[in-house]
Amino acid sequence: MQLTGIHHLTAISADAPGNHAFYTQVLGMRLVKKTVNQDDTSAYHLFYGDGRASPGSDITFFEWPVPREERGTRAITRTALRVTGRAALEYWTGRFDEHNVHHGGIINRDGRESLDFEDPEGQRLSLVDDGGAGAGEIWEKSPVPAAFQVRGLGPITLSVPDPAPTDLVLTQVLEMRPVRAFEENGRKVKVYEMGAGGPDAEVQLVTEPGLPPARQGAGGVHHIAFRTPDRAQYAAWAQRLAALRLPSSGPVDRHYFRSLYFREPNGILIEIATDGPGFDVDEPMETLGESLALPPFLEERRTQIEAGLKTL
Repeated sequence: MQLTGIHHLTAISADAPGNHAFYTQVLGMRLVKKTVNQDDTSAYHLFYGDGRASPGSDITFFEWPVPREERGTRAITRTALRVTGRAALEYWTGRFDEHNVHHGGIINRDGRESLDFEDPEGQRLSLVDDGGAGAGEIWEKSPVPAAFQVRGLGPITLSVPDPAPTDLVLTQVLEMRPVRAFEENGRKVKVYEMGAGGPDAEVQLVTEPGLPPARQGAGGVHHIAFRTPDRAQYAAWAQRLAALRLPSSGPVDRHYFRSLYFREPNGILIEIATDGPGFDVDEPMETLGESLALPPFLEERRTQIEAGLKTL
């Protein structure tokens, strides 16, 4: 029983139309599912991924009318998106300049070339050269050339004031492997991996004791989800959390995947999610994201739900 990598990351936006424009038109990602937050149907839940909606490629957003995030620790502070090669990072530097995207220069972080940038709401992102490692499916309709498209997620950076309790959860509960450490701007960063390893299966834990706790808002991250391949292992994870007496959501059927949620001791929300059934369970792969998709238990409320959503 082992997690195989990053499944998805869910963040917060206060501007669904602007968010949609940025992630599809500037970043060239595919809107693979347009649905709603199943616990708050007034809010969009938008999923952007690769051309085949592969697990591990999705950055997703809840749209809530909230102020900007107040940055700090006890939070997920940077989301990396994988591309391949120096030429891709150079292409993106030019594209960001063209679209007035706030970005830094190409740097070396933990042995990989990276390009930090922010979306219009201040979401902290990076493009990371994955060296061709990890899955990724092109999207033929993307405005970005195939060779330079975003291939998926990883690594993800967590900030905590005290790494010991989070380390315990990552290693002893989730069975991740600590593989190396590095320093950046005077901060200690420890790297953990799952499954076969590689950037799509990595978490970076940075220690920042001098910062106040972050306050979630637009431009911040809601939770990180890790992959488990099938229902059998999902059931085993549910049993494991219960046996360890870790407070959790218990099994949750999200229609597109099954989920478990819990908070680690520093307050970061973690999800374990199955690879399937997948986003094409209720609409064809060729037309994913083109209309509002609702799980069966919300279908009878479609008219009411659609009336409360903005036009993208």
